Amino acid sequence: MIYKGRMSKILLTYALYRTILSLIDGHPLRIEGGDFRICDGQSSNCSFGGCYKQEIYKKYAAEKGEGIMRIAVTYENGQIFQHFGHTETFKIYDVEEGKVVHSEVVDTNGSGHGALAGVLNALNADVLICGGIGGGAQTALAAAGIKLFGGVSGDADEAVEAFINETLEYNPDVKCSHHEHNHGEGHTCGEHGCVSHSCH
Repeated sequence: MIYKGRMSKILLTYALYRTILSLIDGHPLRIEGGDFRICDGQSSNCSFGGCYKQEIYKKYAAEKGEGIMRIAVTYENGQIFQHFGHTETFKIYDVEEGKVVHSEVVDTNGSGHGALAGVLNALNADVLICGGIGGGAQTALAAAGIKLFGGVSGDADEAVEAFINETLEYNPDVKCSHHEHNHGEGHTCGEHGCVSHSCH
């Protein structure tokens, strides 16, 4: 049993080391295989003390009553932020009986891409309205049971009103194209500030 515990620590340390090297040196990081669970902050046996998701889950789980639909919008300066994976804030709207009863801007605390699905899950979001979004994040949202309305641009408040009135124009086949092309020479767009991509 002790051997098993030591081996787990060694493997975890190695994985952490490889992750840090990838982040510092800008190397691609590929994680595949195995089971996964999107952390929504509800787990009492989380090994990360002071987890941001646990903090927001405690706050937003208590605040969301029955009959409330919570809509999250990628948000920047009143507009729908166009790259889901880089959004720094969400504006969340609580809707009851077809009316917004509460809204506030929530910081993502530096989370990005697929990890944002965990933040939305901790926020108890039912719906996400956004601009462009990659396939991995879409999969994570679907696993969390969050309905996606992507390819939307413009004023965030107006988009939510359009959603409530069932007039929101969105793209059911939305994608973020910079995840899908490369420039040769062993690097892909997104590693170096490429501006030739679009999210729609």
